[in-house]
Amino acid sequence: MKTIADILKTFNPAEDKYISREYQAYGVHLAEKLDDTTHKSLYIKFAKTIHRAVLEEALRFVVDSNAKSKGALFMWKLKELGAFPKKEKKKKE
Repeated sequence: MKTIADILKTFNPAEDKYISREYQAYGVHLAEKLDDTTHKSLYIKFAKTIHRAVLEEALRFVVDSNAKSKGALFMWKLKELGAFPKKEKKKKE
């Protein structure tokens, strides 16, 4: 993974508008590792809202696999690790 200094050296404000924070660079890194650059904004949101240790554990799990859809496996592993809060069901009255 690139350091912030490396990112800033190659930063082009006309083309790289989405990378101005560290979590954005990490989200792009996730998208590239998972071969899912079409959902780059989703991974940037995860990098901002989900603890980095959970993301790293899910990423290690996916990178070690031979899955065709690494993005889907990554989402499944995040769910297994409890990264998403459970929604309460409303009772019908």
